Amino acid sequence: MFKDTVKDLLDAALTERQDLFLIDFDVNEANHIKVIVDGDNGVLVEDCMFLSRAIEHNLDREEQDFSLEVMSAGAASPLVNKRQYRRHINRTLKVKTASEQLEGVLAEATEDYILLEWKTREPKPVGKGKVTVKKQANVAYQDIVEAKVMIKF
Repeated sequence: MFKDTVKDLLDAALTERQDLFLIDFDVNEANHIKVIVDGDNGVLVEDCMFLSRAIEHNLDREEQDFSLEVMSAGAASPLVNKRQYRRHINRTLKVKTASEQLEGVLAEATEDYILLEWKTREPKPVGKGKVTVKKQANVAYQDIVEAKVMIKF
């Protein structure tokens, strides 16, 4: 009951802010509310404050005691939503599937798959030595076990 009320408040706030989307939502048995969001343009502290207020100001602490935590998806968190992939085009991703692990630049993110591009050194077809070859791979979202943005400093 309490979880449904909180979810309705959260959904109303996210409807008002179409640039934000839900990554994870949980209310445990001690009424600790945890909300993780991401946004098409990233997430600012003000965005978290907006969602926190939208929930907290519409609940009565006299009726139900709770704690509330609203945060953005971390930079090292796995990508779980198709909208997150679109935001990370031209960044390097490490993608695990059931059969392989790929690392490349995210060139495209469609409704059904992502396109990774990378360069590798391979032996020359004729003669000695190696040549740099550009490779590509289409990976369907349903085949992705885990995908993370590789942070470079």
